Amino acid sequence: MTDFSSQLSRITTISHGFGNKSALFPPSLLPFQVSQANKKQVHGTTIIDVNTPGQECGEADSLYTTQAGILLTVLTADCLPIIFSQQQGKAIAVVHAGWRGLLDGIILKMVERIARDDDPANWVAAIGPAARSCCYEVDEELAERFINQLPLAKNIISPRFRHLNLAAIAEHQLRGAGIHQVDLVGSCTICTTIQHDEKNDKNRFKYTSFRRTSQQQTLNPSHPGIKGRNQYSGLVILP
Repeated sequence: MTDFSSQLSRITTISHGFGNKSALFPPSLLPFQVSQANKKQVHGTTIIDVNTPGQECGEADSLYTTQAGILLTVLTADCLPIIFSQQQGKAIAVVHAGWRGLLDGIILKMVERIARDDDPANWVAAIGPAARSCCYEVDEELAERFINQLPLAKNIISPRFRHLNLAAIAEHQLRGAGIHQVDLVGSCTICTTIQHDEKNDKNRFKYTSFRRTSQQQTLNPSHPGIKGRNQYSGLVILP
């Protein structure tokens, strides 16, 4: 079942959705797939204004548009998909944010872009499924980088030793920059399961996960990778 934001669902002039393993491309967005803006995600901080359907955006991890009928999406496995909408659906944006993007300020740069046209307080943001602090273990050096570089309490950044809470970091950055309506959607991409598969009586993982797949490949080298199986998240201003 596709994940949706309760706050974004109240905006009747947009359509949105967060993909998962069984529906990589949210069914609600399929009618607009041909209009999708294309980009290459590189864990950077570049923001591209999208003005035409199917626009080729080059290397970018953030997109922004005020045009109806143009689908904006991000591809993720364990990184954060963050989607934004002005409260009346007059403009939308998407951000792909992994640990590099968070440290480099991609969220703050998107809020700065929004502020060129509107008060960020008039916007809603939804943070989608990603690796949560229960499973997102990093080396001690990276955890310390976050703690030293970000003006947030240590227990927010790393509630467990060598674990990062990317969603909490993103939420605090959004609220601190002026977007106060923030919705957390979905759950951990690494460990979340859904009801068992009737064929083999086993629980199935809900999301695709690069980290989980790498762990499984370590145990079983024949285990398939996730190339081409990242999940899409996005939204469109209805034409």
